Amino acid sequence: MSDSNPCLSCGACCAHFRVSFFWGECQSAGGLMPDDRVVLITPHRVAMRGTESKPARCNALLGEVGQGVRCTLYEQRSSTCREFEASWANGEHNPHCDAARQAYGLPPLTPPIMPSVSPDRVA
Repeated sequence: MSDSNPCLSCGACCAHFRVSFFWGECQSAGGLMPDDRVVLITPHRVAMRGTESKPARCNALLGEVGQGVRCTLYEQRSSTCREFEASWANGEHNPHCDAARQAYGLPPLTPPIMPSVSPDRVA
């Protein structure tokens, strides 16, 4: 992947999916997530405020989807957010990334173009 992070000009996943995770990630249970940023959805799961119903938009998302965004809780983000990767990050396609981008009229991300090796440089 290139040095530029495509997520900083996207944010579609933060404004499309419910971001739910185990309540043990909350500060009151010893985790990092501030309790006031989540809502209880089951006895053992919470969701980021703003994502518990449609239209979804995480309350930690700052900026305009498809323009320029950032997570105001990046260092404290949940495991759900930590595990979600943009398509082609680490060389793997993520169809969920494509679906979120499509919902906002954004094109899917494409795999990076690998430089070709000329035959005279092969050992």
